[in-house]
Amino acid sequence: MTENTSGRLGAAPGSRGRTTIADVVVEKIAGMAARDVPGVHALGSGFARSMGSMRERMPGAGSGKSAARGVSVEVGELQAAIDLELVVEYGVAIPDVAAAVREDVISAVERMAGREVVEVNITVSDVKLPDEEDEGEERQRIQ
Repeated sequence: MTENTSGRLGAAPGSRGRTTIADVVVEKIAGMAARDVPGVHALGSGFARSMGSMRERMPGAGSGKSAARGVSVEVGELQAAIDLELVVEYGVAIPDVAAAVREDVISAVERMAGREVVEVNITVSDVKLPDEEDEGEERQRIQ
């Protein structure tokens, strides 16, 4: 989580001091990169998405979807390991989607956080069927 740098005189200004990157930053980067891959419907298990959906509707509980839902990380000074839980769209080739997610997440985290990604473990917990309603959608009985 911390990058140690030299503080000696004459060193380049960019190397004087310490840069700390919180785990949640890497979680958000990985989550956003994974969501951008075609074929990924959502991140997180059904239960986590349901609880997040309820939390989003509560006043004062924050706005928007959690970028880190379905993502857990271990971040060291130089490396990071990432676990993702995905819901994929019905009809996509799951191994292809997983490979694309892995590639995009590694690229984004290494570029933005400067940490070598040693592994990206992916669990596909559900498939979004075409006729299923999203958990955030509510049917209105009266209009």
